[in-house]
Amino acid sequence: MTNLKKWKLLHSKMVLDNYWCKVRQDEIELPNGQIIDDYFVNVRPEITLILPITSTKEIVFVRQYRHAVGEFLLELPAGLFNPTQESAEAAAIREMQEETGYIAQKVTKIATLYDNPSKDTNNIHLFLAENVIKSGEKKLDITEEIEVVLIPVESVREKIIQGEISVSGTVAAISLGLNFLD
Repeated sequence: MTNLKKWKLLHSKMVLDNYWCKVRQDEIELPNGQIIDDYFVNVRPEITLILPITSTKEIVFVRQYRHAVGEFLLELPAGLFNPTQESAEAAAIREMQEETGYIAQKVTKIATLYDNPSKDTNNIHLFLAENVIKSGEKKLDITEEIEVVLIPVESVREKIIQGEISVSGTVAAISLGLNFLD
């Protein structure tokens, strides 16, 4: 049992309410009585992410430009979803098909993790897709220009260590997913 105490929410207001970006300003009271009137929280949608592995033990990655960091990054297929409209698993399968043209023979839930719990409200739902096969063409959104990259499973950990794969959700899914397979 812990003696830690939650913060007390005194007041909350939405200061930015855009489809792509929602920011809430909370006034909180800390357990020591101090008041903070400008604690900003990003109200973010749920994220689903899938680790697709082919029958020849290659992981299907996407390489795409990420404007916030100004870099082309290797990531696993992922996307936002609304849990009132589709399940995390259905969204993961859909994102994989849309971004890569691959479909899954078997999908297993790996974990649900908090994305950035100090400032963001959402979770990342991680899935493993085994024996994926190419079945069609990509169906990309207007903001997506994606290159599909296949990397042998045995090379992936080294690429993480070298910094070639550096997106936290992708690294978590690989680490948990490969342990799950072992």
